[in-house]
Amino acid sequence: MKAYVFPGQGAQFSGMGQALYEGSEKAKALFQQANEILGFEITKVMFEGSDEDLKQTNVTQPAVFLHSVIQALVQNDLKPDMVAGHSLGEFSALVVSQALSFEDALKLVAKRAGAMQEACEINPSTMAAVLRLDDQKVEEICAEISNDLGEVLVAANYNCPGQLVISGTEKAIDEAIIRMKEAGAKRALKLPVSGAFHSPLMEPAREKLAQAIQQTTLHSPICPIYQNATARPSKDIESIKNNLIVQLTAPVKWTQSVQNMVADGASEFIECGPGKVLQGLVAKIAPEVSVSGL
Repeated sequence: MKAYVFPGQGAQFSGMGQALYEGSEKAKALFQQANEILGFEITKVMFEGSDEDLKQTNVTQPAVFLHSVIQALVQNDLKPDMVAGHSLGEFSALVVSQALSFEDALKLVAKRAGAMQEACEINPSTMAAVLRLDDQKVEEICAEISNDLGEVLVAANYNCPGQLVISGTEKAIDEAIIRMKEAGAKRALKLPVSGAFHSPLMEPAREKLAQAIQQTTLHSPICPIYQNATARPSKDIESIKNNLIVQLTAPVKWTQSVQNMVADGASEFIECGPGKVLQGLVAKIAPEVSVSGL
């Protein structure tokens, strides 16, 4: 069975999507439609912008979404048996599984990006990657620091065995880096992000996005989508909406999602979008499956 997976923020690069734009009339039309929907030329930023330009959340998220979705949509014979997306990638997965229209999904992604940018400004915060430390130990240290300092600190991204990203206030993250290393982590390093994504500090963004999602029409997908919040397959429209809303303040259960997809019959994982981040993660989670890019 084929599982199509879609990356999130962090997969962007300068020049992304340009080959798609120049090589397909269908892709060009979708990119031009995106410029109109967003109200600015995102194609110009994607094709010509600097890495710094692309790091802005309100640019990064629609850019990665567009690259992923358009790359998938120009493949006329794409027939997924199941889909999943990492964080932002969940919106890409919903378009490819025909649960969301391209236009509605892009509007939601733009809304999500703007709301997350605002939440970052309200609550200065960040994230850190912890490598080669047991997940349970990481969770215990996060709970201890939260209790000791009275600061928000949680496990945010279960990326693969031995790679867990934590999210919280600057003070809590700085203390976590020290304690994680003391506990035996091979590395604990702060990430170049502007906020504590997938943590309670994103609550202002969750409230704004919730209203927009509830007002958007979703259709029953053509295949199950394994969502970040539960790591379980769903085809129920209300469940999909609720999980999309919860996702902003809940951890991304990527390791668990891939494990469940494999248990449910996935033998071939295909990444749609910029970079090869998910290919690397899937290979570490389930070395027995086939992994490739589109």
